[in-house]
Amino acid sequence: MKLVLFGATGMVGSRIATEASARGHQVLAVSRSGQSPVPGVTATAADATDPAQVAEVARGADAVASACVPPRDGSDPRGPFLALNEALVAGVRAAGVGRLLVVGGAGGLEVAPGQALSDQPGFPEAYLPEAHAHRDVLAYYRTLDDGLDWTYVSPAAEIAPGTRTGRFRVGGDRFMTDDQGRSFISAEDYAVAFVDELERHEHPRARMSVAY
Repeated sequence: MKLVLFGATGMVGSRIATEASARGHQVLAVSRSGQSPVPGVTATAADATDPAQVAEVARGADAVASACVPPRDGSDPRGPFLALNEALVAGVRAAGVGRLLVVGGAGGLEVAPGQALSDQPGFPEAYLPEAHAHRDVLAYYRTLDDGLDWTYVSPAAEIAPGTRTGRFRVGGDRFMTDDQGRSFISAEDYAVAFVDELERHEHPRARMSVAY
């Protein structure tokens, strides 16, 4: 299928591009720079905060994916990140694409019903603004009632470059840890789970999560 991927040059986006391309999907990697994160993957420059630019590059796609991240310039990222996702949705709608997959955050995952990870004592203060930005964006997607088929994919609490094993657990809203209490996923295996969802379409209009 044809996938238009925003935020394609980042740690996670580049691995999603790699995984999808390796499986034979046609990937259009979109970033502000217009650089391709993977040899052989077509790239273009566009601004995800501009609905018209989103619509232009998304037309004809089977699905759009966003690996965009909240601003990390020291300001409050909640408003700008929500605005980016609103623009993305507007552009996807204008392009006539019915499916959107979003790289999410882990802070809003529940350690118990109604209790988010980012609200727990000891959650790193430095990551709170980004966690809150992601939570606002998920809340926004959950308000959409026009038939747009979105999936929000939360990683484990720790995600970093590593090894592609193809072995991990997939969940929903609950925060997952391993037998040692660690919540981790490699960026490579997160990309496997993300592209699995693209192909299998098992979590329509819902959050899914992935961890070892």
